[in-house]
Amino acid sequence: MTQTQSRPVGYMLKRYPRLSETFILNEMRALERLGTELHVFSLMRPAETVTHPAVAELRASVTYFPETWAAKISAVAKAHANVALAVPVRYFHAVGLALRWSMRSRRPFSVWKQFVRSGFMAVACRQQRIQHLHAHFASAPATVARLVSVMCNIPHSFSTHAKDLYMTPKKVMLRRIRWAKFVLTCTRHNLDYLRSFLPQRDWDKIHLIYHGIDLAAFPFSMGDIKTTASNSDTEHVIPNVPSIPLILSVGRLVPKKGLNDLILACRLLKLRRVKFRCAIVGEGPLRGEFENQISKLALEGSVTLVGAMAHDRLVSLYGEATVFALPSHVVKDGDRDGIPNVLAEAMAAGLPVISTCVSGIPELVEDGRTGLLVGPKDPAALADALERLLGDPKRRQDLAAAARRKVEDSFECWENTKPLQTLFQLAAN
Repeated sequence: MTQTQSRPVGYMLKRYPRLSETFILNEMRALERLGTELHVFSLMRPAETVTHPAVAELRASVTYFPETWAAKISAVAKAHANVALAVPVRYFHAVGLALRWSMRSRRPFSVWKQFVRSGFMAVACRQQRIQHLHAHFASAPATVARLVSVMCNIPHSFSTHAKDLYMTPKKVMLRRIRWAKFVLTCTRHNLDYLRSFLPQRDWDKIHLIYHGIDLAAFPFSMGDIKTTASNSDTEHVIPNVPSIPLILSVGRLVPKKGLNDLILACRLLKLRRVKFRCAIVGEGPLRGEFENQISKLALEGSVTLVGAMAHDRLVSLYGEATVFALPSHVVKDGDRDGIPNVLAEAMAAGLPVISTCVSGIPELVEDGRTGLLVGPKDPAALADALERLLGDPKRRQDLAAAARRKVEDSFECWENTKPLQTLFQLAAN
């Protein structure tokens, strides 16, 4: 059994908890199971009223940055004065860093915003006796973690995923990596991108650790793979016609998920007289646009925007679906997915999946073996792939069985987190 560390590791997050960040929750749960004590620092309060039930399993306490202006002014002023008096050299080192960054930045206000947050979080880190600080995303959380590490004289690290990596200027990413004890990334595609501009001497700092899922939430046997539509009743607002297959998609309603392409593909399926229902789970800024698209294409009876959903309900919905589709693509500003967690979850649940050859997705979905891949922004190819799978139960069964094995081999959270615990232990020594 792993020996519990004497001082906790801090996790710096932008917002906790979040429905779209199950991978972070799974990582923290696994670390605690391995004996690592954690404390969560959240820069913002959760925006969603729905949370995953597994959040209650996490033993770590949470420190939130004050929410109201009155609380911010009082708490932040007191915290900064506390740090400045206790460790003046370290504090003014952090001030100097923030000053230099703001002079170079196109968004100087954002730099000082993170500095303000860092003073408050530094006091909390000292109170919690944090031995190492780890941030998720190479954006605001990584900036705050760096400043707190200076004020508290503790090592820090960060994980970089997709949007935060590809939308951060390379020179800024170089600087953030140089300061960090180590850096994690979640796809080989990301690793290759980082190595393309990092000096070779820094390559050893970058570690590839795939996000893992909790397979216990997805009990599986070959008999679980559906060859016909589900007969189960559903509490969701999805037309429940047992004889009609269900196409499921899950993701935030944002451009990079390519869900407009899925809606267009559904229109093509309808024109071809293919029987189907489609449910899209998630919320986001494009909801109104998608509602209009569904209405204009006369798909109201076929495509449903379900909204946000807690994880236990989502697992149940995986069990009702016939095919899972997520046609991700790279948007103009560079934003993209890494390996969407929902793809691994669908594969673990015994669903055949269809996605796109974007970013790290082919590392999970191997075309023709563990799923099907089509080109991004190609609704016709997506419709073709959906039609093939909906009409071929044996093909669905073969893909789903291979997909489950792939997840078991490479994307299980309890195994994938062990190297991270080792990195934390080495950083503390």
